[in-house]
Amino acid sequence: MQRTTISSPAVNEASVRAKYDRLTRRLIAEGTTITTMESCTAGQVASLITDTEGASEIMKGAFITYSNQAKVRQGVPAETIERYGVYSEQTAAAMAEACRAAYEADIGVGVTGSFGNADPNNPDSVPGEVFFAIATAGGTATYHRTLPPLPSRLAYKLYTADMIADSIP
Repeated sequence: MQRTTISSPAVNEASVRAKYDRLTRRLIAEGTTITTMESCTAGQVASLITDTEGASEIMKGAFITYSNQAKVRQGVPAETIERYGVYSEQTAAAMAEACRAAYEADIGVGVTGSFGNADPNNPDSVPGEVFFAIATAGGTATYHRTLPPLPSRLAYKLYTADMIADSIP
């Protein structure tokens, strides 16, 4: 099987993978566990973490919650989505907190957003707008980013994963 490498001024797949290798090795050394609940990245963050040998020591599990219903089934309050929208800091925070609680992990990561097209099922969809959150015992930090136009969905996922890696304590 041939691996396609994404490389542009905005995204360098090799550097993102190297960053996750360093992050995962650090979490292993610290004994810090992590979990994710991902929507727009569809498991890319969890995949990058588990690409490092030994990641099973710290990766507790992950959820891909592409639909609103999936988010609610995994612990995101429906009221949060109804009040703030699925694409919001509040929903990203609820995702991070829900996955952290479900797996009893030290760190929970939640990410939601729209990449190339507007989501016809959610009126708050703005292409290129991403929200993510990092939940720890010390609290939950939320982030809102507008992404530049990128050449593919994989490029959007890697760009978003890169930003998330920079935010994980």
